[in-house]
Amino acid sequence: MKVLLVGGGGREAALAWRLSKSPMLTELWCTHINPGFPTDVQQLPSGDIAENAAKAEIDLVVVGPEGPLAEGLVDACEEQGILAFGPSARAAELEASKGFAKDFMRRHGVPTAAYSLHDDRAEAHAAVGGACVVKADGLAAGKGVYVCSDASSAHEAVDALFDGAFGPAGAAVVIEELMEGPEISVLALCDGENFVCLPPAQDHKRRFDGDKGPNTGGMGAYAPAPVPAGFMESLKKRVIGPVLKGMAAENRTFRGVLYVGVMITPQGVRVLEFNCRFGDPECQPLLMLLDEDLLPVLKQCAEGQLSQRELAIHSGVSCCVVMASGEYPGKVEKGHPISGLDSEQEGVVVFQAGTRLRADGVVVNNGGRVLGVTAHGQSFEEARERAYSAIGGIHWKGADWRKDIGWRAMKEER
Repeated sequence: MKVLLVGGGGREAALAWRLSKSPMLTELWCTHINPGFPTDVQQLPSGDIAENAAKAEIDLVVVGPEGPLAEGLVDACEEQGILAFGPSARAAELEASKGFAKDFMRRHGVPTAAYSLHDDRAEAHAAVGGACVVKADGLAAGKGVYVCSDASSAHEAVDALFDGAFGPAGAAVVIEELMEGPEISVLALCDGENFVCLPPAQDHKRRFDGDKGPNTGGMGAYAPAPVPAGFMESLKKRVIGPVLKGMAAENRTFRGVLYVGVMITPQGVRVLEFNCRFGDPECQPLLMLLDEDLLPVLKQCAEGQLSQRELAIHSGVSCCVVMASGEYPGKVEKGHPISGLDSEQEGVVVFQAGTRLRADGVVVNNGGRVLGVTAHGQSFEEARERAYSAIGGIHWKGADWRKDIGWRAMKEER
């Protein structure tokens, strides 16, 4: 198969790494250049992706980021007669509008936090009654969420969103009950009716150690994350199954990745959010754990021909630590040469995200989240030690990273 990968970040680097191992793959194409992609990848000409994919005789388009999904890239590919892995624009509204997702969960009995949706600033302020979560309704690259410990900070968050902190994503806001408990991410690969699940993962959204500082796109993740007995069975029965049935009933058949972010509260599991694509950085450790060919699974999902089964998963644990430019999530200083990328360590893969290849062949930092240093081990301790050991050999001016990725898993092991 000739496969086109849409996107050029750390998630797509992990997808390219995994797809390149498939015996089904004849050519891998991309829409964006990432210095960490396989050397034989071919770049699609700029312009209309679906039209150019048809000209290149692409067999399967794999869409990484949420933006093209919400804009209808899968629909455009289908119009060109090209198979595409990902939801239609109507189905992608589960991520593109938090208000739609909350209303959908209410309609279909999916457990979630109490909430209200507002497109008027005064009404949103009136809905704030104390500690709560304030969310931009639209797509905000994983950053449009304010966890507010009191009414004052919640009012500030409402104003920030309506004042354009995340552009049009904040034209409407969700005011949500503040829940307590550990967060878990489960990614299900879906064909509209059937699905297979990757192991539960845990992301670290906050910028600094101890879960301090602003929300980010994710500073690290590990899998499998510790979950209560019966967690996966309950999630499949109470969340994933009902979501797929409800989407089909509303003429929004969902094919692609259903990312379910949940919180394990004292009252039980509650859904925090849905994403419609592989999470970043969860994608990196999850694909390292996968012990079977990814390409046929993606193809079967796109065709609506997936069999309900268990995926083959390596034993042990995988841990990803994000190395970021120090000013992230603020404005970052770019263009600093990165050393140590060519060093190899057992059980470690370094996925490039915010990097650029200079004309002289030197890789430099080119964004906030720069690298996803991902390691596998038979225990979490081993995986974590390998990841941080590899980080010790990678350098650029201003590089920074959290030192406590997986702290919950460390407590569990002890």
